[in-house]
Amino acid sequence: MNVRPNPSIVLDKLRRGEAVFSFKSNLSCPRAVEIAARCGFDCVWVCDEHVANDRSVLESQILAAKSSGADLVVRVPRGSYSDLVKPLELDAEGIMVPHVMSAADAAAIVRQVRFHPIGRRAIDGGNRDGLYGLLPFPEYLRFVNRNRFVIIQIEDVEALDELDEICSIDGIDIIFFGPGDFSQSIGRPGECNAPEVVAARRRVAAAARKHGRFAGTVGNPESCPELIREGFRFINLGADVSGLGNYCRTLLSQTPECSLTTGKEVPSCQENVLH
Repeated sequence: MNVRPNPSIVLDKLRRGEAVFSFKSNLSCPRAVEIAARCGFDCVWVCDEHVANDRSVLESQILAAKSSGADLVVRVPRGSYSDLVKPLELDAEGIMVPHVMSAADAAAIVRQVRFHPIGRRAIDGGNRDGLYGLLPFPEYLRFVNRNRFVIIQIEDVEALDELDEICSIDGIDIIFFGPGDFSQSIGRPGECNAPEVVAARRRVAAAARKHGRFAGTVGNPESCPELIREGFRFINLGADVSGLGNYCRTLLSQTPECSLTTGKEVPSCQENVLH
């Protein structure tokens, strides 16, 4: 009888000091998740904040990632505690919580998603994360606290006022800087390489390292060396909709008989905004 749950690929690599690469899937399709996982990404990021994703689709995406050797992280909507824990009960390896604005906000998240002694997450154990009750109860609590990760997103200028306090809260694994929304919060929407955005990004990485957290953000193959030098270890490298859109436009632009105006490729900052 197989009653051994799977540890997190992301956490194992991060704890060894290695960089982790994620791919974002906006398409509500487990096949897109499977393709990214089979290509070698450590993690696939799906979204329940902006994307029309129901629970049955989410469950299929989680299983597609697991069967193909990758973790899956769900960006959750800001709602009730059930919105936070249901992806974990479906056995997603991680959740990402958007727009964390204060230390009190971060502490409330930890209280809702971590079991004792870290938090007070509501207990079931009869779902996939507890192997449908087959995992001994004390082991279930210990395993989930150790092997499932919590990402909080710093993507508003207000959060910088309490950045050190946010990063010091136990139970948070990854502090993720979102350049798109941050650029909007300072009145420069879409200017993801503006000096103020770059300075904030570096400040987030430094604060995460100072307090023993891992730093995450979005990037591309060209920016990865710089991001890693700054201390980022969880880096998202694109999105399925960006790749598919560019591929379609490239095909049409290279077809002589096609009179459709296709425009240019999606710029890197627009890809960041998609995140």
